[in-house]
Amino acid sequence: MTIWQALLLAIIEGITEFLPVSSTGHMIIASSFMGISHDEFTKMYTVNIQFGAIISVLVLYTRRFLQTTDFYYKLFVAFLPAAVIGFLLNDYIDALLENVVVVAISLLVGGIILVFIDRIAQEHPKDREITYPEALKIGFYQCIAMIPGVSRSAATIIGGMFQGLTRRQSAEFSFFLAVPTMAAAAGYKFLKTYESIQAADIKILLFGNAIAFIVAMLAIRFFINFLTRYGFKVFGYYRIILGIILLALLAMGYELDIV
Repeated sequence: MTIWQALLLAIIEGITEFLPVSSTGHMIIASSFMGISHDEFTKMYTVNIQFGAIISVLVLYTRRFLQTTDFYYKLFVAFLPAAVIGFLLNDYIDALLENVVVVAISLLVGGIILVFIDRIAQEHPKDREITYPEALKIGFYQCIAMIPGVSRSAATIIGGMFQGLTRRQSAEFSFFLAVPTMAAAAGYKFLKTYESIQAADIKILLFGNAIAFIVAMLAIRFFINFLTRYGFKVFGYYRIILGIILLALLAMGYELDIV
């Protein structure tokens, strides 16, 4: 992986991590088009640069994280399903990460859901406290995002909407839940591969996290404002178009699988 490839992947991560369009799916597509060899460092890099995006949430929502312990208990309850299922299915999930067909279908199906989510999910007129059962249910929705192309953000926001939360509250709880979830995923992947990492790889990793942090800060601000005013349809249509393009390219014989 060159520094320019690392830069592009970090920008993609920062833009897409908190948007309901699948950051993993976009990085898989970008890696495929750039011909990046999907070795152990590349796999670790695409997961670990999520840590930079996590820091952006902590910076933007510092006051929200200085809350009562009840806030953290609910985050823990929502985090548990992904922690258990992710650990048990880690190897299977890694295999799916190399399949562009899965990404394309997930983008298409998820896009259709987002187009209609505002109609089928009745949001509460005002923000309210999330209950423990609701937090757990959102946690199970997050597990669906282990399928590449689904989008962790989309899955958890949809989960929140189905619990009657407002768009903004669903999105912000999704951001908060990303912190323990992505930190655990990034830390686990790093520990599995750190012995094989070279000094040059560490520099690329730090560079990628810094870029992802800056871009994610901007993306979060944009998303919240856009979502409050316009809803999810634009993201749904984008996913549908991208999914159709990918399936069409695959049908025409283009080789898009990871090298």
